[in-house]
Amino acid sequence: MTAADRQAIPESVSERILRHFRVALEERGYLADSQQQNAVEHLANWLEHFLHGHHGWFHKPTAGIYLWGDVGRGKSFVMDAFFAAAPLQDKRRVHFHAFLEEVQMRLQAFAGQSDPLEKVTRGIAEETRLLCFDEFHVHDIGDAMLLGPTLQQLVDAGVGLVCTSNYPPSALCTDPLYGERIRPVVELIEKRFEVLALDNGEDYRQRLTPLDRWGSYLWPASSVDLGLLRKRFELGSQTIFDQVLQVNYHPLRVRAQDGDHAWLDFDELFEHPHSAADYLWLIERFPYMAVSGLGPLRDCPDDVGKRFLNFIDIAYDRHLKLQLYASVALEQLAAGDTLLDFERT
Repeated sequence: MTAADRQAIPESVSERILRHFRVALEERGYLADSQQQNAVEHLANWLEHFLHGHHGWFHKPTAGIYLWGDVGRGKSFVMDAFFAAAPLQDKRRVHFHAFLEEVQMRLQAFAGQSDPLEKVTRGIAEETRLLCFDEFHVHDIGDAMLLGPTLQQLVDAGVGLVCTSNYPPSALCTDPLYGERIRPVVELIEKRFEVLALDNGEDYRQRLTPLDRWGSYLWPASSVDLGLLRKRFELGSQTIFDQVLQVNYHPLRVRAQDGDHAWLDFDELFEHPHSAADYLWLIERFPYMAVSGLGPLRDCPDDVGKRFLNFIDIAYDRHLKLQLYASVALEQLAAGDTLLDFERT
């Protein structure tokens, strides 16, 4: 077969994804470890079969891929390459918290009607053939209650799902109070998804350059440091101090704002019952943010610590430029296993 003949043969879905992955690696000067290579090959083969309806006689088709592993193991890089190369127009990639908020917003349009969630998932399925989730994890009881039926109905509607997570399915929710609520989700993933692990190998965070870093952690933050922060806002041309914003109908005091920069206090952000939707709203409005007043999380109620973790998840996903001003070193922030979920953060 000549080179011209080979070029005339249409590239398969799996070949396209694998080629894109190789090119992405070469552009960065990386070499994939064995688990990354295995993951992208499984993703490529799964999508090939999913799009062409290949599955066994006695088994339901695999609904998707659940890719989990420790922080820094390259899950997002694998997802980036897969999603970019997937030959579909009706594909979406979304942070998990943002998706659940979208479902809740869509439900409002069907308030008072029968089977509102079924109507919402049907609408999503009509728009989306492939749905990719980043940072798949359950933080609160509302998410746990909504997640099971939403995923089940999307799977039943034939939407292909790919998820990245820092946890195996059995550890999706670290709060034992939500165990019964999350069990249907775990069972669905274990039965209908291909579960892949990136649980060892190189920590790719160590390759970050200063230009890649998305924030700073200053400690011990003194009155002088906060005075300098205030001075920077005083020099701004549009600065407003001590303004109370209505964030999704919740009041929130901002110590200072200047255009797309904002300064907030830890207690204002996390000691009040703000939701993921509130944090998404704030980050969209203020892509540069300083948060002062961080102290040992063991001194805070559990729900405060969980909101902080939730915020950091969303901030990282949305590329928020974040400055944290703390009284203790990062290693002491959650000393004593205050939060089981803190390692990722």
